[in-house]
Amino acid sequence: MKRWLVAMLLTTIALSCAMAAEEEPALPEQGEGLEIDPPLLIKSRDRDGSPDVAVTPQTPDIAKLEKDLARGKRNAVGADGLYKSGIISKVEAEARVLNVVRMQALLAQARFEATRSKADEEKSATELADAEATAKRAAEERRKAEIEFAMRNVQRQQKLLSLGSGRKADVNRAEKKLADLQQTGD
Repeated sequence: MKRWLVAMLLTTIALSCAMAAEEEPALPEQGEGLEIDPPLLIKSRDRDGSPDVAVTPQTPDIAKLEKDLARGKRNAVGADGLYKSGIISKVEAEARVLNVVRMQALLAQARFEATRSKADEEKSATELADAEATAKRAAEERRKAEIEFAMRNVQRQQKLLSLGSGRKADVNRAEKKLADLQQTGD
């Protein structure tokens, strides 16, 4: 019985290899690409799962940032109710609020860049100073919110460790991230 199973297995493998060799697709020539190159779908995320905010391009689209901010605010407003009903975790609800703060900072920075690029043409020095102050204030709020989020993450990881559900490496990682955030602000 065992010999028969081994023989059937070997026959199946040999047949599948032979069929794969017959159906081998033609590879494109060296200079040719695929007909359609798929876009990259990789998105950067922090260790805690929150989206990592990318650096804005040279000419940010302020209208798109405003739409994203409005969408983020709607998501953040509904997050508390979703958390209370058990649909999302507290971490996700906090991450949505942090995401709004990050988008506000990006939008303020984009508006400042747009104002600075047009300062020579038609904007006055007071408008430029106001835009710069708004961008700095938004960046400071973002830094404070990220530090607060990191502090809550450290507390959460320490509590999980004390309950036996967490790992010391997670606590160390959270503490290192908090220390890095605090160090960059000083």
